[in-house]
Amino acid sequence: MLTRAVIERAVAAALDEDAPWGDITSESLITPDATAAAELVAREEGVFSGGEVFAAAFGLTDPAVVVGLIVEDGEPFSAGAVLATVSGPARAVLTAERVALNFTQRMSGIATLTARYVAEVAHTGARIADTRKTTPGLRAFERHAVVSGGGHNHRFSLSDAMMAKDNHLAVLAAKGVSVTAALQGAIALLPHTTHVEVEVDRVDQIDAVLAAGVGTIMLDNFSLDDLRRGVELVGGRAIIDASGGVTLETVRAIAETGVDVISVGALTHSARALDLGLDIRLDAARV
Repeated sequence: MLTRAVIERAVAAALDEDAPWGDITSESLITPDATAAAELVAREEGVFSGGEVFAAAFGLTDPAVVVGLIVEDGEPFSAGAVLATVSGPARAVLTAERVALNFTQRMSGIATLTARYVAEVAHTGARIADTRKTTPGLRAFERHAVVSGGGHNHRFSLSDAMMAKDNHLAVLAAKGVSVTAALQGAIALLPHTTHVEVEVDRVDQIDAVLAAGVGTIMLDNFSLDDLRRGVELVGGRAIIDASGGVTLETVRAIAETGVDVISVGALTHSARALDLGLDIRLDAARV
């Protein structure tokens, strides 16, 4: 979850990385009493995410900087739109600019890409979900951006839910252990609130997994025909999660097979940062 503490910890680290011994340029060129006003402007259309993070970059640099958010996370905008305003000590505004933009551009890029996937499956009952393919240390930010774009979060970490993937099943197979028995044994040890998901990559694996009473079956890299067969075999006895190589060009057809969830790693590992800029208002600057 993107809490205030998580935001401040990551933003403070980013500011320290960008100006470990201060901002030499601003401190050399700009007098301490200079003020500036700026606008966060969209160079292209998209969906906004990261407003609180954007504001934190300036606030942690100097509490005297005032940030006014004009659009909310999850709100679409067009090219040329002013998304936020910034005013205060010019040195602080200039020092925090890049960190504030880096977070917001990345998060808005993820939200925008997610919204495109969501739009492709809007006529179906499938939901678009993210994966754990996130930037180390920034998962909460990227997962928040997915939600801003209308998507849903999968498990946040390895500690949140039991998810047996292909490599887990391969280890069991190598030991000659029954998948059904192993899953039933694991479920018996888990709290009743813990969700269990199992990934399979062949139709003939479904029955053994279903027999264990799992909550979700992930059909990984299935063809469209096999997805339809999988939906029929499961027959509503578990949530069906489709994954593997999902793109904007294929997601509609995948959703139309009747699956419940489509996990898309590309939402976070392949999203392009959106083009946003911070423009100083010359009429408001005081030097």
